[in-house]
Amino acid sequence: MNASAPFAGSPIVRTGFAPCDASDAVDRLVAAMGTDPLELVILFVSPQTDLKQFAEDLDGRFGTATVVGCTTAGELTESGYTEGEIVAVGLPTTHFAARTLFIDDLSEIDAEARIRDMIHNRKALAARHPIWTSEFAFLMVDGLSTREDTLAANLSLGLGPVPLFGGSAGDGEDFGQTFILHQSTFHSNAAVLIQLRSNCPVHVFKTDNLLPTEKRMVVTGADPTTRRVYEINAEPAAREYARILGKDPEQLSTFTFAAHPVVVRIGEQTHVRAIQRVAKNGDLQFFSAIDEGVVLTLAEPEDMVAHLDRELSALNGLQKPAVILGCDCVLRRVEATQKQITGDISHILAKHNVVGFSTYGEQVNSMHVNQTFTGVAIYPPEKN
Repeated sequence: MNASAPFAGSPIVRTGFAPCDASDAVDRLVAAMGTDPLELVILFVSPQTDLKQFAEDLDGRFGTATVVGCTTAGELTESGYTEGEIVAVGLPTTHFAARTLFIDDLSEIDAEARIRDMIHNRKALAARHPIWTSEFAFLMVDGLSTREDTLAANLSLGLGPVPLFGGSAGDGEDFGQTFILHQSTFHSNAAVLIQLRSNCPVHVFKTDNLLPTEKRMVVTGADPTTRRVYEINAEPAAREYARILGKDPEQLSTFTFAAHPVVVRIGEQTHVRAIQRVAKNGDLQFFSAIDEGVVLTLAEPEDMVAHLDRELSALNGLQKPAVILGCDCVLRRVEATQKQITGDISHILAKHNVVGFSTYGEQVNSMHVNQTFTGVAIYPPEKN
């Protein structure tokens, strides 16, 4: 794969791509970033990468730019869905200012301190570029920490009017261990929040292709700390979920969960509460917060290809985004693979200049969600 060139020849956002097993992967990514000073480099790193060696090769290579990143459940590159790649996104100082907040232990989230840090960072960015008016925040978090819900809710208190989106780090489809990259080191049980200010118009969004049905179920037994459900409708969870689907509980799979997700209604909106797997004892392990008394509604997907093209086309407005930085749930990739439409999805992602990664969950403002595409569309700066 080509390891150079920004999308569509635009200097606004630099992008680079390299095979994760290339001995010169870092060299390729550095070359792709060009010579303009960079404020920030974000790296989406395949879990197939030799992370220790990559971190050593990475140290100091992007000059004064802050470098952050995470491992993935697949990458989104100039050609759409890929695996075994490293994606670099470079934000030049001519268009972006950034401050990062590294959280090294998700088991001890000091919400008040984090909020103070976020407010301080926002004020510092405003003082640095008072005439720039676009703001957004981007979060990357350990996708196996089970702390994304709490983190997103806590951070939202310090955002003010600034929209946030993000993604949970992945480990392919292995669900073994996920990592956050900060200061040339990969960390588990960690997160990094990036607060950005720009002279480019931006639009943070979320979308999914799921339509709620009339089929509902109630969680009657759950452990919210582990996101595990052991009873639905007072019956063993996996067996009852399978009965509602009309399927054999022994045949439940990742594709079943991707094709037949459940959603919860919060206010006027629905949010996916995706199932990760069936435990050996028949419990259902979820990707996001779940508790007893929650009413789950079965959802069915509409055509993913038409839906994605329609949603991304709607972002064009008066002009096409220079780039869309996207976080796409791994369950969407699973569904696309099973339905043999990955080529079609890749074509749409490439057409709309999407770059990013497949996630173990997504964040939007105060919510941690699943089976969703979240992102930010970044547009060329308006001419005075």
